[in-house]
Amino acid sequence: MKRSCAAAWALAASFWACGCAGDRDVVFQTSTIFALMEGVYDGELTCGELTARGDVGLGTFDALDGEMVVVDGRVYQVRADGRATRADRLARTPFAAVTFFEADRTAALRRPGDFRELLRRLDALLPTKNVPYAVRIRGRFAYVKTRSVPRQRRPYPRLAEVAKHQPTFAFGPVDGVVVGFRLPAYVEGVNVPGWHLHFLTADRTRGGHVLDMVADEVTVEIDRCTALHVSLPATPDFDTADLTRRSAAELHKVEK
Repeated sequence: MKRSCAAAWALAASFWACGCAGDRDVVFQTSTIFALMEGVYDGELTCGELTARGDVGLGTFDALDGEMVVVDGRVYQVRADGRATRADRLARTPFAAVTFFEADRTAALRRPGDFRELLRRLDALLPTKNVPYAVRIRGRFAYVKTRSVPRQRRPYPRLAEVAKHQPTFAFGPVDGVVVGFRLPAYVEGVNVPGWHLHFLTADRTRGGHVLDMVADEVTVEIDRCTALHVSLPATPDFDTADLTRRSAAELHKVEK
C-alpha cells in the first residue's frame, strides 16, 4: 500500500510539473547522481516507463549493469564488454534522464579538434549556460573512447570504487551518434553539471559513456529545455543513503 501511494504521488507530481498535455521541453530524470554515487543501484522505473517520458537520453541499468543510450525512443544497453543490445521494455533503471528531442539549433562541424575543443565549440552555440540542454551529434568520428561498468552484487560498492575497475573501449574511424545533456552548475548532486555524453555506433552494436573523442564531420543538434523533473525512488536504500557527503570531486573523476 505504501509503494502504491508513493507511485500515485509521483505520478501526480509529474502531471503538475509537466502539464496536462505533456511539456516536451522537460528533462525527466529518475533518482539523483549522488544517490548513484552512494550505491543506490536497484532500479524502479522500467525502460518502457522511461521512454514514455522522452526519446533521447542516457543512464544505467538495475545493479549498475552497463551504460544506457536512448536514441529515437529505443533503449540500448552497453554492457561491460562494450557491446550494445536493445534493452527489454521491462528492464529497470536506477538512474536515467531523457527528453523528447526537438532541435532548436543545428550546426555542421568539420574537424572541430580534440574533445576539449569540441566541447568549447558546443558551448559557443549556447545562448546561456543557465538552463538544461539536450544534444545529439551524428556523423563520422575519427576516434571515440568509451567506458562501461559491470553488473554489481550486494552489498553494493560506491560508484567511485566501481570506476577504478571500469573497462574502456576505443573506436575509430567510426560512424555513430552521441546523445546527452549539458546541465548548469546548480544541479550538482542532482545530476552531472556540464556535459554528460554517451555514444552508440551507427550499427547500434557498440558504445558507452564518452571519455574522449575526436570528431571528423558531424551534425550537432541542440534542444533547449525549460525544466528538470526529478522522480525520487521510494526504496529503503535511497531513504538511508548519505546524500550529504560531498561527492563532487569523486563525481568528476568518475565521469571524466
